[in-house]
Amino acid sequence: MALFSKLFTKIRGGSTSSSDWAELEESLIASDLGAKNAAEIIEIAKRVKGDELDSAITTALESWLSPNNRSLATNIDRPTTIMIVGVNGTGKTTSTAKLVSYLKEGRKSVLLAAADTFRAAAVEQLETWGDRLGVEVVTGPPNGDPASVAFDAATKAKSEQLDYLIIDTAGRLHTKSGLMDELGKVRRVVEKTLPIDEVLLVVDATTGQNGIIQAKTFMESVAITGLILTKMDGSAKGGIALAIERETGVPIKFIGTGESAADLEPFSAENYLNGLFR
Repeated sequence: MALFSKLFTKIRGGSTSSSDWAELEESLIASDLGAKNAAEIIEIAKRVKGDELDSAITTALESWLSPNNRSLATNIDRPTTIMIVGVNGTGKTTSTAKLVSYLKEGRKSVLLAAADTFRAAAVEQLETWGDRLGVEVVTGPPNGDPASVAFDAATKAKSEQLDYLIIDTAGRLHTKSGLMDELGKVRRVVEKTLPIDEVLLVVDATTGQNGIIQAKTFMESVAITGLILTKMDGSAKGGIALAIERETGVPIKFIGTGESAADLEPFSAENYLNGLFR
């Protein structure tokens, strides 16, 4: 990734012209850092020289990252309930499966709820993942009530004393008000049986600044507790994680780095920042 290596190389190479600064700023913007953030980095680089540059930029970047807890919620006395939300096409259902795989690696018992009932392909995809991972998937009739599916799953998870319930929801953002109403209803119905511990928003890292717009749209109606950033396998340009956390204040909890079930890892802010420099 090494987002800032070009910046440091250019500055340490000698005098920097106005066209050089403009080129560097454009490269930061192109890396999905955002125009405002790129401008701030360039100002720091112009103001601070020599050995202090690394620490000055690192300090700025650290302040942009969310201070909130990045650990996944867990309970010892009842199932931990997680809603997965996001726009269709971001990798939401695949991320749900990856999260199941991650939890099973930690020897946790998991139940899945296929609450995207209006998209048959999503239900079928989740059932396929359930078969592969050895996890039961609670489904309902096509075009049925998503809240009913989620409620049945919550009741089952509680009665069987499972560790986690993960609810895959719809993502039809073009019907924004209807979608948000639906997500609110799912939450209210589930919470008659179990509290919702996490609402994880899946964002495609390759969509750049559009990912921030999506996050803000969901945050208007849903209490997001964390982000899953998908497609961080080399196709993403690097700066979006900084930009989205600074704009939303929501912590990235996981990143998807490939297509297989194992390609999900907890987000490490320290490792991420180190990767931006080296």
